[in-house]
Amino acid sequence: MAHYRSQGSIPPKRHTQHRDESGNLYYEELMGEEGFTADSSLLYHRGIPSAISDARVWELGDSLATTPNHPLMPRHLKLHDLFSADDTGVDAVTGRRLVLGNGDVRISYVVADTVSPWYRNGIGDECVYVERGNARVETVFGTFDLRQGDYLVIPRATTHRWLPVVAGDEGFVEPLRAYCIEANSHIAPPKRYLSRYGQLLEHAPYCERDLRGPDGPLLAEGIGAERDEPTEVYIKHRGSGPQASGGIVGTVYTYPYHPLDVVGWDGCLYPYAFNIEDYMPITGKVHQPPPVHQVFEGYNFVICNFVPRKVDYHELSIPVPYYHSNVDSDEIMFYVDGDYEARKGSGIGKGSISVHPGGHAHGPQPGATEKSIGVHYFDELAVMVDTFRPLELGEAGRTVDDGKYAWSWVGGRTDPPESAPGSTEVFSTS
Repeated sequence: MAHYRSQGSIPPKRHTQHRDESGNLYYEELMGEEGFTADSSLLYHRGIPSAISDARVWELGDSLATTPNHPLMPRHLKLHDLFSADDTGVDAVTGRRLVLGNGDVRISYVVADTVSPWYRNGIGDECVYVERGNARVETVFGTFDLRQGDYLVIPRATTHRWLPVVAGDEGFVEPLRAYCIEANSHIAPPKRYLSRYGQLLEHAPYCERDLRGPDGPLLAEGIGAERDEPTEVYIKHRGSGPQASGGIVGTVYTYPYHPLDVVGWDGCLYPYAFNIEDYMPITGKVHQPPPVHQVFEGYNFVICNFVPRKVDYHELSIPVPYYHSNVDSDEIMFYVDGDYEARKGSGIGKGSISVHPGGHAHGPQPGATEKSIGVHYFDELAVMVDTFRPLELGEAGRTVDDGKYAWSWVGGRTDPPESAPGSTEVFSTS
């Protein structure tokens, strides 16, 4: 986000001497996008940012491998079946399970109850949506306290960790459920929402007041004996060869000091949070197309919100979507809350993902169009990712495919045909 912020101790002029009370020089790091031609921030470290004392392989195995959606079929993936109450000791970084992915974006899901390792994505930005639960996220820029409905956009190469809040004043609370969108690019508000100088415009469905930057003092100020303790940081980065999974490899660096040694920073590049409740939906006299629901974009994909809202008010309007062919994109809808009118009778509910691939015409389930007439309000909450290259199924997507959604437009049918070409054998566990 091109909005200047400053936190902690910084010198009056950039690229000049900045020393602590004992006269020791802080080490300035420029963290920037697109070489030196886009948003950046300057961070001031106690230690040398390049100093590592060890490096080893982070074994990703086949966790990021994908299988083509072939034969081409719409699918229903039941994310809540991926983790059970017995799955404890799971963290929000290494515990992610890949649902769908391509060369531009990967979508994964995790139910976490354990503090993650320190982590840095060296491939692209991440946008993590908190479906349920609470977490604190500690970063080199400061901290975030996240709650249900929060998005957290984390720039590439930001060192951070996730700390789920699993107990409160009244005892146990729900574990963190996170929907993770990892880009091979940067993630930002749509360009049409921004002025040429980067301000969110009047027609945008949210504004700068809705965005939360890092809170609180920088953690470097509170680190005592840990300051000089060797610390591991897990890094996801590009690679090839036998260790690569989908063109991605992992490395674990050991730093000779705590990674949160930043005493101050300023600039226009930093993580920020946005809660879906602050999104102001755009509605119309007749049904509005998906782009009006957009919240973020990356290279070759967009992220949209479908939130509770009043719907079409033309006297002959049909509130649910018309049937449409995804000529250029795969449409991935994650159903978070409410009652999604167009999918009634399909088996889709909270925690479901619908996969509507390019080349397949899709729309309301049988009977949903007629039933929606006269409805004036939709109580639904969903996060949609549209990609402009085909998505393949990850391990998690293959595991929780219901195997029958593709046939649900045939008079409400829910059982797969006997002649379904390999679909249930390859993808279904039900």
